[in-house]
Amino acid sequence: MLKGNLIKIAIIDDDEDDFFIIADYIKSIQGANLNVEWLPDYSTAIDQIKARKYNIYFIDYRLGNETGLALLRDAISLGCEEPIVLLTGKGNRSIDIMAMQSGATDYLVKSELSTEKLERCIRYSLERATVLKELKTRENKYRNLFEGAKDAVVIADKSLHILEANNAASVLFGYTTDNLIHRNLFDFIKGSEQKNRIVSKLQEEVVITDIGIDILSGNSKETKPCLLSITAQKNPDDKWIFHCIIHDITNLKKAELANLQAQKLSANEKLMRIIAHEIRNPLNNISLSVEHLEMMDETVGMQKELMNIIRRNCSRINKSITELLDLTRTGGELEFHKHSLQDIMNESIASVSDRIDLQNVKVKKIYQENPLEISADKSKLKIAFSNILINAIEAMNGNKDKGQLAVSLEGSPELLTVSIKDNGIGIAEENIPKLFEPFFTLKKNGVGLGLATTFSILQCHNASIQVESKVNKGTNFIISFARN
Repeated sequence: MLKGNLIKIAIIDDDEDDFFIIADYIKSIQGANLNVEWLPDYSTAIDQIKARKYNIYFIDYRLGNETGLALLRDAISLGCEEPIVLLTGKGNRSIDIMAMQSGATDYLVKSELSTEKLERCIRYSLERATVLKELKTRENKYRNLFEGAKDAVVIADKSLHILEANNAASVLFGYTTDNLIHRNLFDFIKGSEQKNRIVSKLQEEVVITDIGIDILSGNSKETKPCLLSITAQKNPDDKWIFHCIIHDITNLKKAELANLQAQKLSANEKLMRIIAHEIRNPLNNISLSVEHLEMMDETVGMQKELMNIIRRNCSRINKSITELLDLTRTGGELEFHKHSLQDIMNESIASVSDRIDLQNVKVKKIYQENPLEISADKSKLKIAFSNILINAIEAMNGNKDKGQLAVSLEGSPELLTVSIKDNGIGIAEENIPKLFEPFFTLKKNGVGLGLATTFSILQCHNASIQVESKVNKGTNFIISFARN
């Protein structure tokens, strides 16, 4: 360890004679490349420590009006990583203990010094400093990984009481890192079934990989789907600690749902085009046959009335087919221009004003004062908003004269957000994923195309839609548009 590179040694002592004695011992070390220099006082030593000029320091306990312990503590506070050895004229156990507690690498009595003892001290101190630097480097590396991880990382005891948590955990759980300490991880996991599954797995093995859980975030109790991984480690004191990584997959779930809805819509659109084509061909034949029958005999009253019935229903079917085909062609017909989102929403509300008045629904508009500009096909976006508004109004049918509709528009640097919230009958949780599927409806006389059309229009505007609902509490449609 002492061979090879030059090792610079500083002896900090206000007694020059003591310096020469110690320096002679050090210079007698065989095969070592050592350079010994004298720092006679406290202030000189501090300057050199700041400059990090030396590899190791020997500090005398007595330094004029100062003490070696004071210099030691100041050096440590300045971030000195080089080893420091405290020297004293006489052995003193209490000084020895204070020196080691203050950060000294070693403690030597001047009267007991020898070349061998100093060689051993220098070698040990430099080796220990090297090990400590490596440990500190590793600790900083893993600390940075821990603090900078995008996933929530929690260190917990065997009962899953939190001992340490990173910033991502604070964001996920909705508490400061200090407030998370000593709380139990199970406090944030929804449902006893999920908790029991984790306990059962930990009893069987010490590793859990990507188990699905729902996290309750903060006082809002918002539920976030996550994946939990746990590894266990036994400390030297035979205590188990658990490293828990929680990956929030909320956005992934939303993307999967949107992709699934898009796939279903695409499949249904193809089916609709096929059905429309297959129905329209025989329908045209029926219409032509009716025209021929009318030309053959228009005097028979009953026959004429039946022909009118056939004609009207043929027209009705043909109109329905046209609407189906319009739904499949929504994307290709859009014309985008700059519009105020407030204006589009106001016109959408105006288009359903008769229904609002008949139901005596109270409408509350919460708009951001500044215009929220969006690139949109105004007529199509009005259809999308109107369909949602109509659904909200109809959901409040049983709440006559007490219906409340809240429409809010907000803007951030990244998103424009529309919220249409009612206090109607709500939607069962299992039905929410089906809302935008063509032909799915919860209405007695509904066709199930309104929200499917809405979803198709919003997709063409690169918008996402989220539905929050509780039975008998109401529903909130949240639409997010990316800023152009």
